[in-house]
Amino acid sequence: MTNKNATGKDAFLRLDNQLCFALYSANLAMNKVYRKLLAELGLTYPQYLVMLVLWEGDGITVSELGERLFLDSATLTPLLKRLQAAGLVSRERGVEDERQVLVRLTSEGRALRSKAKSVPESVFCASGCKPEQLQAMRRDLEQLRTSLSEQFE
Repeated sequence: MTNKNATGKDAFLRLDNQLCFALYSANLAMNKVYRKLLAELGLTYPQYLVMLVLWEGDGITVSELGERLFLDSATLTPLLKRLQAAGLVSRERGVEDERQVLVRLTSEGRALRSKAKSVPESVFCASGCKPEQLQAMRRDLEQLRTSLSEQFE
């Protein structure tokens, strides 16, 4: 990335040349789109992510959910409590290991899935990108996440 008005080392300190700012501002724009779409479902974006995981495979532990979403239990617990209060999930201690908490969809949580089917298509349309562009971008971002995560293991 370069800027006509910046030279040498100064170019690295320009806001518009920062990858982190491009990611951050794109994330803000993406969240704005999701906020509008998810309001109709009564979900926040993090709650939607939890529901996506549960719609893929119901009855998983909080730990598995955290691993999948890159979230710790301190972040997940209040999220799950709100989803439980909304009647979308249930949480119960494991029978074999009481330290584990299993998260399951309620019938309302399962029913919400059909209402959410339009969300990905709406986000795709809002992006203005072609499907192959979005797939390539997703792969690149996953690789970036992996590379950055490995730096702190």
